[in-house]
Amino acid sequence: MPDLLTDEYAAVARLVADQAGAWDVTGAIPVGVLRELGAAGVLCAQVPKEHGGLGVSSRDNGELTAYVGSLCSSLRSVMTSQGMAAWSVQRLGDRTQRAAFLPELTAGRLAAVAFSEPDAGSDLGEMETTIRVTGDSVVLEGRKSWITAAAYADLLVVFGRAGGDGAAVVVPADTPGVSIEKVPHPLGCRAAGHAHIRLDGVRVPVTNMLGGAGMPMAFLITSALAYGRMSVAWGCVGILRACLTAVSRHAGSRVQFGKPIGEHQLVARRIAELFVAEQTAANSCRNASQCWESGSPDQVVATVLAKHVSATQAAQGAASAVQILASAGASDGHVVARAYRDAKLMEIIEGSSEICQLILAQHVLANADCADLQEAP
Repeated sequence: MPDLLTDEYAAVARLVADQAGAWDVTGAIPVGVLRELGAAGVLCAQVPKEHGGLGVSSRDNGELTAYVGSLCSSLRSVMTSQGMAAWSVQRLGDRTQRAAFLPELTAGRLAAVAFSEPDAGSDLGEMETTIRVTGDSVVLEGRKSWITAAAYADLLVVFGRAGGDGAAVVVPADTPGVSIEKVPHPLGCRAAGHAHIRLDGVRVPVTNMLGGAGMPMAFLITSALAYGRMSVAWGCVGILRACLTAVSRHAGSRVQFGKPIGEHQLVARRIAELFVAEQTAANSCRNASQCWESGSPDQVVATVLAKHVSATQAAQGAASAVQILASAGASDGHVVARAYRDAKLMEIIEGSSEICQLILAQHVLANADCADLQEAP
């Protein structure tokens, strides 16, 4: 635990306590809890201090994210959403927009980032939401689906098409024409506030369009998703740590055939594999955070690798944890039952495992071409 974040860790521990299971069952986190954590800087800790944030490094934010993820993946999902919104404003907005919106996100207001649509999931380039400038206003039309934290959001960062380019617009959730419908029974991260959004003639000031004019869609998507992938990756480390804690306690105390089940070889093998999974995921995330902090040209591929490795390991590790705890961990709301469902979603969001594999394969092939050129006489 970094010394500079002692108060933030304590705030998370105090506000979550033993409530994560109940939140999972009811499908909601108290909004007051979210606002208090937002005002404490926990939900978007990398925002610079000049805008009310904590200004921490990628590594420290990652470890904080893992800690939150070890307690409640739904809360960590809201944290990812808030962080993505802040990151989008930081990366895409101008100085005036950063000064206007970032202090809101560090003062307790909540945000969601609206990317996916009914026909644009992995292929976000097929987004159909339109963003049209008319005088001093921007008008939005479209549909967004499965938007994390939208059910709690005060602000929506909506991505769509502006002519032939892409654009991102900050939209207050109470703007006329905005309709938010909560997803009723999600498989995992049940309390993360997933919702569908309708945008019917939504009009906001043109100054809410981040960066002003349209930008290449690929740049917009990559900028926002990079933060989301890092946050999900670190959150998966948290899932693995929660599973390790639950498994070690259970396997050390549950006696079958005259000895603790952890002393049976097949159970011990699963425990060892779970430990390896946590170490592998954590080291992958640490490497990616180091790339972010150093400005390494490997930042993009390291981020995708961390997300893919961590999500895959979390899904497999959570399945092993359920197997070890058996009926003891099969109750709705139990930490490993939540982990099992939550980790599965992590293999889908912010770039599915298949998309990550394609990106990594393309990286390998591109580097192979470069290597061939360097070796040519």
